[in-house]
Amino acid sequence: MKERVILHSDANNFFASVECIGNEKLKTKPVAVTGNPNKRNGIILAKNETAKNLGIKTGEAIWQAKRKAKDLVCLPPHYDKYEKISLKLHEIYLDYTDFVEPLGLDECWLDVTESLHYLNKTGKEIADDIRTRVKEELSITVSVGVSFSKIFAKLGSDLKKPDATTVISRENFKEITYSLPLNSIVGIGGKLENKFTKMNILTIGDFIKLDDNLIKPIMGKTGIELKQKLKGELIEPVPCYFNLAPPKSIGNGTTTIIDIQKRSEIKKVVAFLSEKVSSRLIKGKYQGNTIAVTIKTSDFEKFRHSKKIEPIQSYHKVLENAMELLDSFWKYDKKVRAIRVRISSLKKVDEFQQLSLFQDDKIKLTESVEYINRKYGKNKIYIASDGFSYINRKTEQEEQ
Repeated sequence: MKERVILHSDANNFFASVECIGNEKLKTKPVAVTGNPNKRNGIILAKNETAKNLGIKTGEAIWQAKRKAKDLVCLPPHYDKYEKISLKLHEIYLDYTDFVEPLGLDECWLDVTESLHYLNKTGKEIADDIRTRVKEELSITVSVGVSFSKIFAKLGSDLKKPDATTVISRENFKEITYSLPLNSIVGIGGKLENKFTKMNILTIGDFIKLDDNLIKPIMGKTGIELKQKLKGELIEPVPCYFNLAPPKSIGNGTTTIIDIQKRSEIKKVVAFLSEKVSSRLIKGKYQGNTIAVTIKTSDFEKFRHSKKIEPIQSYHKVLENAMELLDSFWKYDKKVRAIRVRISSLKKVDEFQQLSLFQDDKIKLTESVEYINRKYGKNKIYIASDGFSYINRKTEQEEQ
């Protein structure tokens, strides 16, 4: 079987770098994308290389960051900008191969195995081409890992930053990666790391030596597969960009500006979130027949309930079902600080049996709102609701 040549391209300090595009003065200053401290989001969401070099970390409070850099420039997030630049990155990658798999807005895997011959280039040369083009065409930088598998390509892009190419080959992957900390791997978070640390498993090499019977109780089948990937035995394919699997669910959540408790107040926020979820369902041509609502109280208690429903897509149906579900479990006796609405069990609209001879006028309304926002920018128009007084529209979250 032919050895794969897989790239992992990671945009450096993506959000902060995009904010600096077209503003040369910002490129020499410490810049951070931050939440609004008056709206419970007063933390560092992203930072540029200058801020990073001053010790500023993602997740720390703005006031802590400004102790390290008094001249720190704090900017609000502009997700519409990030999405546009992300799509332009994809366009560049697709000039080299159709096998492109996004990982968030700022990362992608590319399988260039079949492109080597007709481009007459090595994997490293393609990676260097991509870095040059991104810098010239988009005014940001990417770091690229080149390897025979997705997991080592990803590790390669993380090893040298910013604006670098790192090759991890079949011949040198053990030498380069087995001494790296175990948390270098995507999927090994704090809880798993703590469990393995107690077992004195500190590096990738230590993990490789573990017996499967010790891994399975901790990570299950996923852990066994991870070990196979790190031994270079299991090579995951990079899917075709144009045949990517649909999302498992579509959801939107927000932290409210002030605590809310009354049903009328909560419904305004649910209406706002339902509009966003419906818009994304229509844009992707999906319907879903499972709805979930999550409530987080001011005491940080979390309550989540879900139920099966008839396939829905329109804003009014999402709102109606979300409120019915909420009323079934919520007493409106505690203050609420965050709400999330999610639709899952998704299928393409044309896979469902036709329920009506005529298109729902409410779906047409949502389609029109979605079209205007897609053409002119996020939140340019939205279905009327005075929920605005409770919602930070710049930082509401989209999830899949």
